[in-house]
Amino acid sequence: MHTSTTSTVALEPWTADLLLQATQGYWFKDQAPVGDIKRILTDSRHAEAGDAFLALTGERFDAHDFVVQVAANGCQIAIVSHPVDADICQLVVADTRLALGHLGAYRRAQNTQLKVIALTGSSGKTTTKEMLGSILSRLAPTLITRGNLNNDLGVPMMLLELRAEHQYAVMELGASHQGEIDYTSNLVQPQVAGIINIGTAHLGEFGGRDGICRAKSEIYAHIAPSGTSIIPAADDFVDSIRQSVKTEQCLSFGEGGEIFATQIALHPQSSTFSLNTPQGVRTVDLPFAGEHNVQNATAAAAFALAIGITLDDIVQGLEQAQGAKGRLNFIQQDKYLFIDDTYNANPTSMRAAAEVLAQQGGVKVLVMGDIGELGASAAQQHYMLGRDLVAQGINFVVAVGEFAPAAQEGARSTQYGKKMQAFLTQQQALPFLIDLIATHQPQSMSFLFKGSRYTHMETLMADLMEKL
Repeated sequence: MHTSTTSTVALEPWTADLLLQATQGYWFKDQAPVGDIKRILTDSRHAEAGDAFLALTGERFDAHDFVVQVAANGCQIAIVSHPVDADICQLVVADTRLALGHLGAYRRAQNTQLKVIALTGSSGKTTTKEMLGSILSRLAPTLITRGNLNNDLGVPMMLLELRAEHQYAVMELGASHQGEIDYTSNLVQPQVAGIINIGTAHLGEFGGRDGICRAKSEIYAHIAPSGTSIIPAADDFVDSIRQSVKTEQCLSFGEGGEIFATQIALHPQSSTFSLNTPQGVRTVDLPFAGEHNVQNATAAAAFALAIGITLDDIVQGLEQAQGAKGRLNFIQQDKYLFIDDTYNANPTSMRAAAEVLAQQGGVKVLVMGDIGELGASAAQQHYMLGRDLVAQGINFVVAVGEFAPAAQEGARSTQYGKKMQAFLTQQQALPFLIDLIATHQPQSMSFLFKGSRYTHMETLMADLMEKL
Protein backbone atom coordinates (compact mmCIF):
# COMPACT_ATOMS: atom_id res chain seq x y z
CA MET A 1 0.00 0.00 0.00
CA HIS A 2 1.33 3.42 -0.89
CA THR A 3 0.14 6.96 -0.42
CA SER A 4 0.21 9.38 -3.32
CA THR A 5 1.41 12.96 -3.58
CA THR A 6 -1.99 14.27 -4.66
CA SER A 7 -4.16 12.47 -2.13
CA THR A 8 -3.63 11.25 1.42
CA VAL A 9 -5.44 7.96 0.83
CA ALA A 10 -3.66 4.63 0.63
CA LEU A 11 -5.06 2.98 -2.46
CA GLU A 12 -5.55 -0.71 -3.18
CA PRO A 13 -2.84 -1.60 -5.70
CA TRP A 14 -3.58 -2.74 -9.24
CA THR A 15 -1.69 -5.38 -11.20
CA ALA A 16 -1.07 -5.73 -14.93
CA ASP A 17 -3.66 -8.54 -15.06
CA LEU A 18 -6.30 -6.49 -13.23
CA LEU A 19 -5.81 -3.55 -15.60
CA LEU A 20 -6.20 -5.89 -18.55
CA GLN A 21 -9.31 -7.49 -17.08
CA ALA A 22 -10.96 -4.14 -16.27
CA THR A 23 -10.25 -2.41 -19.61
CA GLN A 24 -10.30 -5.34 -22.09
CA GLY A 25 -7.22 -3.79 -23.72
CA TYR A 26 -3.88 -5.37 -24.72
CA TRP A 27 -0.24 -4.75 -23.77
CA PHE A 28 1.62 -3.24 -26.73
CA LYS A 29 4.36 -5.64 -27.92
CA ASP A 30 3.31 -7.91 -25.00
CA GLN A 31 5.34 -5.70 -22.65
CA ALA A 32 3.43 -5.84 -19.35
CA PRO A 33 4.69 -4.25 -16.15
CA VAL A 34 5.75 -6.35 -13.17
CA GLY A 35 4.66 -5.70 -9.59
CA ASP A 36 1.99 -3.50 -8.00
CA ILE A 37 0.58 -0.39 -9.65
CA LYS A 38 -0.31 2.03 -6.88
CA ARG A 39 -2.65 4.43 -8.67
CA ILE A 40 -4.11 5.48 -12.01
CA LEU A 41 -3.65 9.16 -12.87
CA THR A 42 -4.88 11.46 -15.60
CA ASP A 43 -2.63 14.39 -14.61
CA SER A 44 0.79 13.99 -16.22
CA ARG A 45 2.40 16.41 -13.75
CA HIS A 46 1.99 13.96 -10.86
CA ALA A 47 2.75 10.67 -12.64
CA GLU A 48 5.77 8.91 -11.12
CA ALA A 49 7.25 5.45 -10.58
CA GLY A 50 4.56 2.94 -9.63
CA ASP A 51 1.75 4.88 -11.36
CA ALA A 52 -0.21 4.24 -14.54
CA PHE A 53 -0.81 7.40 -16.60
CA LEU A 54 -4.14 7.38 -18.44
CA ALA A 55 -3.98 9.62 -21.52
CA LEU A 56 -7.31 11.39 -22.05
CA THR A 57 -8.22 13.16 -25.27
CA GLY A 58 -10.42 16.26 -25.26
CA GLU A 59 -11.59 18.83 -27.78
CA ARG A 60 -8.56 21.02 -27.19
CA PHE A 61 -5.93 18.63 -25.83
CA ASP A 62 -4.47 15.18 -26.31
CA ALA A 63 -2.64 13.77 -23.30
CA HIS A 64 -0.92 11.20 -25.56
CA ASP A 65 1.47 14.12 -26.19
CA PHE A 66 2.67 13.83 -22.55
CA VAL A 67 3.48 10.10 -22.53
CA VAL A 68 7.17 10.68 -23.38
CA GLN A 69 7.40 13.23 -20.55
CA VAL A 70 5.82 10.92 -17.92
CA ALA A 71 8.18 8.12 -19.00
CA ALA A 72 11.12 10.50 -18.43
CA ASN A 73 9.73 11.21 -14.93
CA GLY A 74 9.95 7.53 -14.03
CA CYS A 75 6.36 6.46 -14.72
CA GLN A 76 6.51 2.98 -16.31
CA ILE A 77 2.92 2.50 -17.54
CA ALA A 78 0.64 4.43 -19.89
CA ILE A 79 -2.96 3.63 -20.81
CA VAL A 80 -3.44 4.85 -24.39
CA SER A 81 -5.92 4.59 -27.25
CA HIS A 82 -3.04 4.20 -29.76
CA PRO A 83 0.61 3.21 -29.24
CA VAL A 84 3.06 6.08 -28.75
CA ASP A 85 6.78 6.15 -29.54
CA ALA A 86 7.99 6.10 -25.93
CA ASP A 87 9.99 3.81 -23.65
CA ILE A 88 7.07 2.77 -21.44
CA CYS A 89 4.70 -0.21 -21.02
CA GLN A 90 1.52 0.69 -22.94
CA LEU A 91 -1.93 -0.72 -22.32
CA VAL A 92 -3.82 -0.02 -25.54
CA VAL A 93 -7.60 0.41 -25.18
CA ALA A 94 -10.39 1.35 -27.60
CA ASP A 95 -11.13 4.68 -25.86
CA THR A 96 -9.27 6.02 -22.83
CA ARG A 97 -12.28 7.97 -21.55
CA LEU A 98 -14.39 4.80 -21.52
CA ALA A 99 -11.44 2.85 -20.07
CA LEU A 100 -11.42 5.26 -17.12
CA GLY A 101 -15.11 4.40 -16.63
CA HIS A 102 -14.36 0.66 -16.83
CA LEU A 103 -11.60 1.00 -14.22
CA GLY A 104 -13.87 2.98 -11.85
CA ALA A 105 -16.70 0.47 -12.32
CA TYR A 106 -14.30 -2.43 -11.70
CA ARG A 107 -13.11 -0.89 -8.45
CA ARG A 108 -16.75 -0.32 -7.41
CA ALA A 109 -17.66 -3.95 -8.23
CA GLN A 110 -14.74 -5.22 -6.10
CA ASN A 111 -16.14 -3.43 -3.02
CA THR A 112 -19.19 -5.66 -2.62
CA GLN A 113 -19.87 -4.55 0.99
CA LEU A 114 -20.13 -0.89 -0.04
CA LYS A 115 -23.41 1.00 0.36
CA VAL A 116 -23.64 3.73 -2.28
CA ILE A 117 -25.85 6.81 -2.29
CA ALA A 118 -26.03 8.76 -5.56
CA LEU A 119 -27.72 12.13 -5.80
CA THR A 120 -28.32 14.80 -8.38
CA GLY A 121 -30.29 18.04 -8.63
CA SER A 122 -30.07 21.59 -9.89
CA SER A 123 -29.17 23.19 -6.57
CA GLY A 124 -28.23 21.95 -3.12
CA LYS A 125 -26.32 18.87 -4.34
CA THR A 126 -23.05 19.79 -2.68
CA THR A 127 -24.59 20.86 0.64
CA THR A 128 -26.77 17.73 0.82
CA LYS A 129 -23.69 15.64 -0.01
CA GLU A 130 -21.70 17.33 2.81
CA MET A 131 -24.58 16.72 5.25
CA LEU A 132 -24.68 13.04 4.25
CA GLY A 133 -20.91 12.86 4.58
CA SER A 134 -21.22 14.22 8.12
CA ILE A 135 -23.90 11.64 9.01
CA LEU A 136 -22.12 8.62 7.52
CA SER A 137 -18.44 9.32 8.25
CA ARG A 138 -19.22 9.39 12.00
CA LEU A 139 -20.28 5.73 11.64
CA ALA A 140 -17.76 4.20 9.21
CA PRO A 141 -15.15 5.13 6.57
CA THR A 142 -17.00 6.98 3.79
CA LEU A 143 -15.93 8.08 0.30
CA ILE A 144 -17.47 11.46 -0.59
CA THR A 145 -17.31 13.21 -3.95
CA ARG A 146 -14.67 15.95 -3.74
CA GLY A 147 -15.09 19.37 -5.33
CA ASN A 148 -16.76 19.13 -8.71
CA LEU A 149 -15.66 15.57 -9.61
CA ASN A 150 -19.25 14.74 -10.57
CA ASN A 151 -19.10 14.26 -14.35
CA ASP A 152 -18.22 11.38 -16.70
CA LEU A 153 -14.52 11.82 -15.84
CA GLY A 154 -14.79 12.88 -12.20
CA VAL A 155 -17.09 10.06 -11.07
CA PRO A 156 -14.79 7.19 -12.18
CA MET A 157 -11.79 9.10 -10.77
CA MET A 158 -13.55 9.19 -7.38
CA LEU A 159 -14.35 5.46 -7.63
CA LEU A 160 -10.64 4.75 -8.14
CA GLU A 161 -10.13 6.02 -4.57
CA LEU A 162 -12.32 3.27 -3.07
CA ARG A 163 -10.55 1.13 -0.49
CA ALA A 164 -11.51 -2.11 1.26
CA GLU A 165 -12.41 -0.33 4.51
CA HIS A 166 -14.96 2.01 2.91
CA GLN A 167 -18.48 1.12 4.10
CA TYR A 168 -20.31 4.02 2.43
CA ALA A 169 -19.92 6.22 -0.63
CA VAL A 170 -21.81 9.44 -1.34
CA MET A 171 -21.57 10.22 -5.03
CA GLU A 172 -22.74 13.52 -6.47
CA LEU A 173 -23.73 13.18 -10.14
CA GLY A 174 -23.88 16.23 -12.41
CA ALA A 175 -25.56 16.50 -15.79
CA SER A 176 -24.24 18.73 -18.53
CA HIS A 177 -25.78 16.65 -21.34
CA GLN A 178 -28.41 13.95 -21.87
CA GLY A 179 -27.04 10.47 -21.16
CA GLU A 180 -24.29 11.58 -18.76
CA ILE A 181 -26.12 10.53 -15.57
CA ASP A 182 -27.18 7.27 -17.23
CA TYR A 183 -23.46 6.60 -17.75
CA THR A 184 -22.22 7.67 -14.30
CA SER A 185 -25.02 6.05 -12.28
CA ASN A 186 -24.31 2.79 -14.14
CA LEU A 187 -20.68 3.06 -12.94
CA VAL A 188 -21.55 3.72 -9.28
CA GLN A 189 -24.38 1.12 -8.99
CA PRO A 190 -26.18 2.84 -6.09
CA GLN A 191 -28.45 1.17 -3.55
CA VAL A 192 -30.14 4.51 -2.90
CA ALA A 193 -30.40 7.38 -5.39
CA GLY A 194 -32.56 10.31 -6.33
CA ILE A 195 -33.10 13.89 -7.39
CA ILE A 196 -33.10 16.78 -4.92
CA ASN A 197 -34.85 19.23 -7.28
CA ILE A 198 -35.32 20.28 -10.90
CA GLY A 199 -34.22 23.91 -11.17
CA THR A 200 -32.94 26.09 -13.96
CA ALA A 201 -29.21 25.21 -13.93
CA HIS A 202 -27.84 24.23 -17.38
CA LEU A 203 -31.00 25.44 -19.15
CA GLY A 204 -28.90 26.11 -22.25
CA GLU A 205 -27.80 22.50 -22.76
CA PHE A 206 -31.22 20.94 -22.25
CA GLY A 207 -33.51 23.44 -23.95
CA GLY A 208 -35.86 23.77 -20.97
CA ARG A 209 -36.72 22.27 -17.62
CA ASP A 210 -38.43 19.22 -19.20
CA GLY A 211 -35.06 18.31 -20.70
CA ILE A 212 -33.34 18.84 -17.34
CA CYS A 213 -35.90 16.56 -15.69
CA ARG A 214 -35.32 13.82 -18.30
CA ALA A 215 -31.53 14.06 -17.93
CA LYS A 216 -31.56 13.91 -14.13
CA SER A 217 -34.22 11.17 -14.01
CA GLU A 218 -31.67 8.84 -15.65
CA ILE A 219 -30.34 8.33 -12.09
CA TYR A 220 -33.27 5.99 -11.31
CA ALA A 221 -32.32 3.46 -14.01
CA HIS A 222 -29.38 1.88 -12.18
CA ILE A 223 -30.55 1.57 -8.56
CA ALA A 224 -30.28 -1.99 -7.21
CA PRO A 225 -33.74 -3.66 -7.52
CA SER A 226 -33.85 -4.09 -3.73
CA GLY A 227 -32.78 -0.46 -3.24
CA THR A 228 -34.72 2.76 -2.72
CA SER A 229 -35.56 5.69 -4.98
CA ILE A 230 -35.62 9.12 -3.32
CA ILE A 231 -38.22 11.57 -4.64
CA PRO A 232 -38.63 15.34 -4.04
CA ALA A 233 -42.34 15.48 -3.10
CA ALA A 234 -42.68 19.26 -3.37
CA ASP A 235 -40.98 19.61 -6.78
CA ASP A 236 -43.25 20.74 -9.60
CA PHE A 237 -41.84 17.90 -11.76
CA VAL A 238 -42.58 15.20 -9.18
CA ASP A 239 -45.10 13.39 -11.40
CA SER A 240 -42.59 13.05 -14.27
CA ILE A 241 -39.93 11.98 -11.76
CA ARG A 242 -42.16 9.23 -10.32
CA GLN A 243 -42.61 7.78 -13.83
CA SER A 244 -38.84 7.16 -14.03
CA VAL A 245 -38.72 5.17 -10.78
CA LYS A 246 -38.04 1.45 -11.21
CA THR A 247 -37.61 0.24 -7.62
CA GLU A 248 -40.47 -1.02 -5.46
CA GLN A 249 -39.21 1.00 -2.50
CA CYS A 250 -39.48 4.80 -2.60
CA LEU A 251 -39.03 7.50 -0.01
CA SER A 252 -40.13 11.08 -0.58
CA PHE A 253 -39.02 14.23 1.21
CA GLY A 254 -40.26 17.80 1.41
CA GLU A 255 -43.77 19.16 1.79
CA GLY A 256 -46.25 16.36 1.06
CA GLY A 257 -43.53 13.71 1.49
CA GLU A 258 -42.78 11.13 4.16
CA ILE A 259 -39.82 13.11 5.53
CA PHE A 260 -40.49 16.80 6.02
CA ALA A 261 -39.74 19.78 8.25
CA THR A 262 -42.18 21.63 10.50
CA GLN A 263 -41.78 24.37 13.11
CA ILE A 264 -38.95 25.93 11.10
CA ALA A 265 -37.18 28.82 12.86
CA LEU A 266 -34.61 30.63 10.71
CA HIS A 267 -31.75 32.43 12.49
CA PRO A 268 -29.06 34.63 10.90
CA GLN A 269 -26.48 31.81 10.71
CA SER A 270 -28.43 28.66 11.59
CA SER A 271 -31.92 27.18 11.78
CA THR A 272 -34.03 24.93 14.00
CA PHE A 273 -36.79 22.61 12.84
CA SER A 274 -38.72 19.45 13.63
CA LEU A 275 -37.68 16.57 11.39
CA ASN A 276 -40.73 14.39 10.72
CA THR A 277 -40.03 10.83 9.53
CA PRO A 278 -41.73 7.41 9.51
CA GLN A 279 -39.31 6.55 12.38
CA GLY A 280 -40.47 9.45 14.55
CA VAL A 281 -39.98 13.19 15.06
CA ARG A 282 -36.80 14.93 16.28
CA THR A 283 -35.75 18.54 16.79
CA VAL A 284 -32.69 19.50 14.74
CA ASP A 285 -30.39 22.47 15.45
CA LEU A 286 -28.91 22.90 11.98
CA PRO A 287 -25.68 24.95 11.68
CA PHE A 288 -26.79 26.27 8.26
CA ALA A 289 -28.77 29.39 7.41
CA GLY A 290 -31.75 29.56 5.08
CA GLU A 291 -34.96 27.66 4.44
CA HIS A 292 -33.30 25.98 1.42
CA ASN A 293 -30.77 24.32 3.75
CA VAL A 294 -33.60 22.98 5.94
CA GLN A 295 -34.91 21.34 2.73
CA ASN A 296 -31.40 20.03 1.94
CA ALA A 297 -31.34 18.52 5.47
CA THR A 298 -34.67 16.73 4.91
CA ALA A 299 -33.24 15.35 1.64
CA ALA A 300 -30.09 14.14 3.44
CA ALA A 301 -32.28 12.52 6.11
CA ALA A 302 -34.27 10.68 3.43
CA PHE A 303 -31.14 9.27 1.74
CA ALA A 304 -29.65 8.26 5.11
CA LEU A 305 -32.85 6.56 6.35
CA ALA A 306 -33.11 4.66 3.08
CA ILE A 307 -29.62 3.22 3.57
CA GLY A 308 -30.44 2.05 7.10
CA ILE A 309 -29.12 4.85 9.34
CA THR A 310 -31.00 5.46 12.61
CA LEU A 311 -32.82 8.72 13.25
CA ASP A 312 -30.56 9.55 16.23
CA ASP A 313 -27.43 9.16 14.09
CA ILE A 314 -28.98 11.32 11.37
CA VAL A 315 -29.77 14.15 13.82
CA GLN A 316 -26.25 14.03 15.30
CA GLY A 317 -24.69 14.07 11.84
CA LEU A 318 -26.83 17.02 10.69
CA GLU A 319 -26.02 19.02 13.83
CA GLN A 320 -22.27 18.49 13.30
CA ALA A 321 -22.26 19.14 9.54
CA GLN A 322 -20.10 21.87 8.06
CA GLY A 323 -20.64 23.74 4.82
CA ALA A 324 -18.30 23.31 1.88
CA LYS A 325 -15.91 26.18 1.13
CA GLY A 326 -17.72 28.99 -0.69
CA ARG A 327 -21.14 27.72 0.44
CA LEU A 328 -22.61 30.31 2.79
CA ASN A 329 -19.44 30.66 4.89
CA PHE A 330 -19.79 33.49 7.43
CA ILE A 331 -16.70 35.67 7.99
CA GLN A 332 -16.91 38.47 10.57
CA GLN A 333 -14.43 41.33 10.20
CA ASP A 334 -14.98 44.09 12.79
CA LYS A 335 -18.51 45.35 12.21
CA TYR A 336 -18.66 43.86 8.70
CA LEU A 337 -20.06 40.41 7.96
CA PHE A 338 -18.94 38.77 4.73
CA ILE A 339 -20.91 35.77 3.50
CA ASP A 340 -18.88 33.76 1.01
CA ASP A 341 -21.33 31.91 -1.26
CA THR A 342 -19.06 32.12 -4.28
CA TYR A 343 -18.72 28.42 -5.07
CA ASN A 344 -21.39 28.52 -7.78
CA ALA A 345 -24.81 29.92 -8.62
CA ASN A 346 -28.04 29.32 -10.47
CA PRO A 347 -31.24 31.40 -10.40
CA THR A 348 -32.80 29.29 -7.60
CA SER A 349 -29.75 29.41 -5.33
CA MET A 350 -29.27 33.16 -5.95
CA ARG A 351 -32.81 33.85 -4.67
CA ALA A 352 -32.19 31.55 -1.68
CA ALA A 353 -28.94 33.42 -0.88
CA ALA A 354 -30.79 36.75 -0.91
CA GLU A 355 -33.25 35.34 1.67
CA VAL A 356 -30.32 34.43 3.94
CA LEU A 357 -28.82 37.91 3.52
CA ALA A 358 -32.19 39.48 4.40
CA GLN A 359 -31.94 37.71 7.81
CA GLN A 360 -28.64 39.43 8.69
CA GLY A 361 -28.05 42.69 10.55
CA GLY A 362 -27.00 46.18 9.44
CA VAL A 363 -26.94 47.45 5.85
CA LYS A 364 -27.39 44.43 3.56
CA VAL A 365 -25.52 44.28 0.23
CA LEU A 366 -25.81 41.45 -2.31
CA VAL A 367 -22.90 41.34 -4.76
CA MET A 368 -23.96 39.12 -7.62
CA GLY A 369 -21.88 37.78 -10.51
CA ASP A 370 -23.25 36.39 -13.75
CA ILE A 371 -24.93 33.00 -13.88
CA GLY A 372 -23.63 30.78 -16.67
CA GLU A 373 -25.08 27.92 -18.72
CA LEU A 374 -28.49 29.52 -19.23
CA GLY A 375 -28.24 29.51 -23.03
CA ALA A 376 -30.62 31.74 -24.97
CA SER A 377 -32.65 32.54 -21.85
CA ALA A 378 -29.67 34.15 -20.02
CA ALA A 379 -30.69 37.81 -20.45
CA GLN A 380 -34.31 37.07 -19.53
CA GLN A 381 -33.29 35.02 -16.46
CA HIS A 382 -31.02 37.85 -15.23
CA TYR A 383 -33.82 40.38 -15.86
CA MET A 384 -36.19 38.31 -13.69
CA LEU A 385 -33.50 37.92 -11.02
CA GLY A 386 -32.90 41.67 -10.91
CA ARG A 387 -36.63 42.26 -10.59
CA ASP A 388 -37.01 39.73 -7.73
CA LEU A 389 -33.84 40.44 -5.74
CA VAL A 390 -34.48 44.15 -5.17
CA ALA A 391 -37.92 43.28 -3.76
CA GLN A 392 -36.28 41.19 -0.98
CA GLY A 393 -35.42 42.79 2.36
CA ILE A 394 -31.95 43.91 1.29
CA ASN A 395 -30.60 47.43 0.81
CA PHE A 396 -28.32 47.17 -2.23
CA VAL A 397 -27.77 44.74 -5.08
CA VAL A 398 -24.50 45.17 -6.97
CA ALA A 399 -24.55 43.19 -10.22
CA VAL A 400 -21.22 42.47 -11.92
CA GLY A 401 -20.65 41.00 -15.37
CA GLU A 402 -21.94 40.77 -18.92
CA PHE A 403 -25.57 40.32 -17.79
CA ALA A 404 -25.50 42.99 -15.06
CA PRO A 405 -27.31 45.49 -17.36
CA ALA A 406 -30.11 42.94 -17.93
CA ALA A 407 -30.46 42.47 -14.16
CA GLN A 408 -30.58 46.24 -13.71
CA GLU A 409 -33.35 46.55 -16.30
CA GLY A 410 -35.35 44.01 -14.29
CA ALA A 411 -34.76 46.00 -11.09
CA ARG A 412 -35.88 49.20 -12.79
CA SER A 413 -39.17 47.57 -13.78
CA THR A 414 -40.07 47.73 -10.06
CA GLN A 415 -40.39 50.54 -7.51
CA TYR A 416 -37.03 49.45 -6.02
CA GLY A 417 -34.90 50.20 -9.08
CA LYS A 418 -32.53 52.48 -7.15
CA LYS A 419 -31.29 49.55 -5.05
CA MET A 420 -29.47 48.03 -8.03
CA GLN A 421 -26.09 49.08 -9.45
CA ALA A 422 -24.62 47.35 -12.51
CA PHE A 423 -20.93 47.02 -13.49
CA LEU A 424 -19.38 45.06 -16.34
CA THR A 425 -16.19 44.21 -14.42
CA GLN A 426 -15.02 43.61 -10.84
CA GLN A 427 -12.50 46.47 -11.24
CA GLN A 428 -15.41 48.87 -11.89
CA ALA A 429 -17.48 47.49 -8.99
CA LEU A 430 -14.75 47.66 -6.33
CA PRO A 431 -14.60 51.49 -5.96
CA PHE A 432 -18.40 51.59 -5.63
CA LEU A 433 -18.31 49.00 -2.82
CA ILE A 434 -15.51 50.88 -1.01
CA ASP A 435 -17.56 54.05 -1.35
CA LEU A 436 -20.65 52.27 0.00
CA ILE A 437 -18.75 51.33 3.17
CA ALA A 438 -17.45 54.87 3.57
CA THR A 439 -20.90 56.47 3.22
CA HIS A 440 -22.48 54.10 5.78
CA GLN A 441 -19.88 54.59 8.54
CA PRO A 442 -20.20 53.77 11.43
CA GLN A 443 -23.06 51.33 10.72
CA SER A 444 -22.57 47.57 10.61
CA MET A 445 -22.94 45.98 7.17
CA SER A 446 -23.53 42.48 5.77
CA PHE A 447 -22.22 41.53 2.31
CA LEU A 448 -23.08 38.36 0.42
CA PHE A 449 -20.98 37.45 -2.65
CA LYS A 450 -22.26 34.92 -5.17
CA GLY A 451 -21.89 34.03 -8.85
CA SER A 452 -21.18 31.13 -11.19
CA ARG A 453 -17.81 29.45 -10.67
CA TYR A 454 -16.19 31.09 -13.71
CA THR A 455 -16.92 34.61 -12.39
CA HIS A 456 -14.55 34.14 -9.40
CA MET A 457 -16.55 36.43 -7.13
CA GLU A 458 -14.28 35.38 -4.24
CA THR A 459 -11.59 37.63 -5.82
CA LEU A 460 -13.81 40.71 -5.52
CA MET A 461 -14.70 39.75 -1.95
CA ALA A 462 -11.02 39.36 -1.01
CA ASP A 463 -10.17 42.71 -2.66
CA LEU A 464 -12.88 44.49 -0.67
CA MET A 465 -11.88 42.83 2.62
CA GLU A 466 -8.31 43.99 2.07
CA LYS A 467 -9.45 47.59 1.81
CA LEU A 468 -11.13 47.62 5.23
